[in-house]
Amino acid sequence: MLAPIKEYTMTFPGHIHCDSIMDSLADGVFTVDKDWTITFFNRAAANITGIPVEQAVGRKCRDVFHSSICDGACALKTCMEQNLSMTNKSIHIVGPDGKRIPLSISASPLRDKDGRLIGGVETFRDLSDISLMRRQLQGERTLEDIITRSRGMTRVLDILPRIAASRTSVLLLGESGTGKELVARAIHNMSPRKNGPFVTVNCGALPETLMESELFGYKKGAFTDAKTDHKGKFQAAHKGTILLDELGDLPYRLQVKLLRVLQDMIVEPLGSSNAVAVDVRVIAATNLDLEAMAAAGQFRQDLFYRLNVARIALPSLRERPEDIPLLARHFIEHFNAVQASQVEGLSEDVTFLLLRHNYPGNVRELRNILEYATLLQHKGFIQVEHLPEYLHPDPQQPTLTRPGMTLREIKRQAALQSIKRNGGRKMAACRELGISKDTLRRILGDEQAPPQGA
Repeated sequence: MLAPIKEYTMTFPGHIHCDSIMDSLADGVFTVDKDWTITFFNRAAANITGIPVEQAVGRKCRDVFHSSICDGACALKTCMEQNLSMTNKSIHIVGPDGKRIPLSISASPLRDKDGRLIGGVETFRDLSDISLMRRQLQGERTLEDIITRSRGMTRVLDILPRIAASRTSVLLLGESGTGKELVARAIHNMSPRKNGPFVTVNCGALPETLMESELFGYKKGAFTDAKTDHKGKFQAAHKGTILLDELGDLPYRLQVKLLRVLQDMIVEPLGSSNAVAVDVRVIAATNLDLEAMAAAGQFRQDLFYRLNVARIALPSLRERPEDIPLLARHFIEHFNAVQASQVEGLSEDVTFLLLRHNYPGNVRELRNILEYATLLQHKGFIQVEHLPEYLHPDPQQPTLTRPGMTLREIKRQAALQSIKRNGGRKMAACRELGISKDTLRRILGDEQAPPQGA
């Protein structure tokens, strides 16, 4: 536990320098003036944050830390404005490599010998090892910002380090909101390219007329508004990684140029007769069935086979219900820090509702649900009335759960009701629930698989 910071003046023998003492501490220490400019940054602060001392001192603290409390809940600001000390507040910061670092912080006003406020001082301790140990004891697997208890996602996490260490292209498959960009960033951060750029392109967000110039760049005079040369996304990702999200929406004619990049590692900017060499790792992501599209002539088969070397299929949230309480806790902790709220968790009724929801938006939808709920509920447990209205139970629908039911019983009830809605057809229930027939058999505890024609 961090010792509280007290307002007092320390005196040392003339041969002892205060900065040397601060640099000997294991906890990070920094001070700011009244304009939030960092005036001191000790060695431990640099080691924990990954930010050299010379890059921190003289900059605004929010530009250095990118903390979860920089927007509206700054601990130092509260201490300086209200003349109080704060101890052992849990937050997270974002390091230069994009990783979240959990910290425990203590803060206090900083005064001169005459008692005048001159700034603030904050100490912090890295909780990464403690956080990882806690999750391991609870049966959780973590990798980068990915957390899970499910077998499907655990298998993904098991292979990610080996894929990251290779040079091969990666194809990420999964429904919208399953975390494809999160996995892509994890691959980049674990790869030899981690110090290079990570560039994301949404192939479905740009019109076809702009897509080519955004991806491959253009030369001055290539078209009417081309006043200067422009580097495309592939050149911007040189020595790093490029994520082509929603690749299935890439126009057919641009698929040819992408194939050449993958084969020869060169790009041809619009209006240029010279090819430009690039060194880029390509990760493609889509929620579409590229294999079926290739068979139907809607996607180039040669490009599909070029990408389909390291294929990772991310399970939907419907297939990993055991992760719902885990992710809910994670998101609540995040929003507590960002919004300075004190939400303790989910009520029993809310837990049942979230477990039975179908999640067409997957993890992204769950995150949005909890962000909305924590805006309405700042303290205590999230209740049904704090959820978005579309999640409120329909009083005319039969209840699925009752207090005390296990997750296995809830899943069994959901399966039985689906079978009933589908007139007893188990395969139809499988399609509705988004599960395989073997999974349905295990849920029902039935030794016989559902008949193929049912």
